[in-house]
Amino acid sequence: MSVATTEQEAEAVGGPPIPLGRRIELPGRGTTFIREVAGPPGAPTVLLLHGLMASGGLNWFQVFEPLAEYFRVVAIDHRGHGRGIRSWRRFRLADCADDCAELMDELGIDQAIAVGYSMGGPIAQLLWHRHPEKVSGLVFCATSNRFVPGVKERFAFVTAVSAVAGSTRLGQMATRIPIKPWPRRISTAVRARPDSLRKWASAEMRRHDPRMVAEALAATTNFDSRKWLHAVDVPTALMVTVQDKAIPAQEQLRLLLAVPHASVRLHDEGHTWCARAGFGSAVVDACLDVAPG
Repeated sequence: MSVATTEQEAEAVGGPPIPLGRRIELPGRGTTFIREVAGPPGAPTVLLLHGLMASGGLNWFQVFEPLAEYFRVVAIDHRGHGRGIRSWRRFRLADCADDCAELMDELGIDQAIAVGYSMGGPIAQLLWHRHPEKVSGLVFCATSNRFVPGVKERFAFVTAVSAVAGSTRLGQMATRIPIKPWPRRISTAVRARPDSLRKWASAEMRRHDPRMVAEALAATTNFDSRKWLHAVDVPTALMVTVQDKAIPAQEQLRLLLAVPHASVRLHDEGHTWCARAGFGSAVVDACLDVAPG
């Protein structure tokens, strides 16, 4: 295993009770950041794939402890997010999926349950599509197999977002984009927590690369797996956030048309459910649904 530094990086004092993380070099791809918990001896692995403008810690801080009772847990920071890989290549969800496959090789993980939240859903789908031998199960939460209904709406939205992303590349303008206002977009659920957690969450978001996040938004919006997702042949669970305004429940349930054998759990929550108590136990239930034998 190639590790950029063996030193675990401490978080801000008063942050949430999550495992310390470490940087890891993915040969030929770059340096990323992971958090991991060993779990019980011989336990199956759960690979946590976060959403847009989040990080492995920010998206999954409610999940590490309850999941670790049953599984080995690994969470990665995706490209441009948190301490994830930085690259001048345009952000591609397929690259994120390939990063995950390379990470599994580096960690000696043969197979994992891929759990994708929001943007992490397409990455989980692509991980199965591009590296099916590495995926033993899929859990989709607050996500879909497409994100803008209708060709005209998709074209207009992607064009607008791509223009924003493209403009940040000129003259290395990404370094000039003010990112101080971004933490205001953190959910009310997070802001209502103690100041120490709020400061930690803000610090996590300030690590993002603005240009890559803008490109990630365009890539996610342009994602459509309907032509191939029907071939999924591993146990799959859907966690549908019924009150979701970012990805409406009916869009999330499109996954069931593609993967009719999936189990479905409806949760009376919104798109920022991951910040709330109770999220961790719900993820555990979904992972147990798809866990090997």
